[in-house]
Amino acid sequence: MTKKAVVLLSGGLDSTTCLALARRDGFEPVCLSIAYGQRHVVELERARAVAKAMGVVDHRTVTLDLRAIGGSALTDDIAVPKHDDVSQVKAEIPVTYVPARNTVFLGLALGLAEVVGATDLYIGVNAVDYSGYPDCRPEFIRAFEALANLATKAGVEGARFTVHAPLSGLTKADIIRAGVAAGVDYALTHSCYDPTPDGRACGRCDSCLLRKKGFEDAGVADPTRYVT
Repeated sequence: MTKKAVVLLSGGLDSTTCLALARRDGFEPVCLSIAYGQRHVVELERARAVAKAMGVVDHRTVTLDLRAIGGSALTDDIAVPKHDDVSQVKAEIPVTYVPARNTVFLGLALGLAEVVGATDLYIGVNAVDYSGYPDCRPEFIRAFEALANLATKAGVEGARFTVHAPLSGLTKADIIRAGVAAGVDYALTHSCYDPTPDGRACGRCDSCLLRKKGFEDAGVADPTRYVT
């Protein structure tokens, strides 16, 4: 019987590639998307499209309104930074950081893993083109994996959870190349933090600029619909 793995799926470029790699690794993916009050809620539509295109049988969406906490340009009345060039993207932690988001998301994925009998979790964090997010670092992934094995019934009873972050050491171009090799249709994905009402990407937020540069560096045509 094929082993299951819980894959956090946002509908973005990284998580979609991560899903493709989980399938390549021989897992039956159980996908989890989070409606957390994000400004770019269109990504949830893309997550559904991605899951369907990749033949995912079990795709769940949890609603958790992080707007009640705020503190981020993605969940609060804070402007999303815009730049004219990727070189202007700064290294410090940006205002698009959502406090403790990946900790919360992995916690939900861990709970789902216990329910469906999986011991493998996939998350598309990236520690190279990561825009300064502290919860995308390998140290965080290792720490959460240790927590997973301490804080669960399954872990206490002898199961060993593994948190897979296969994109961690890759550049955005590397990720795109890996995804293309795994058959990803990037036209289905969404990365923009501040899209228009009809879902077009702004082309100037950090995420858009890193995405553009990734496709350019990979030598792959960018299928994104940008405003600029």
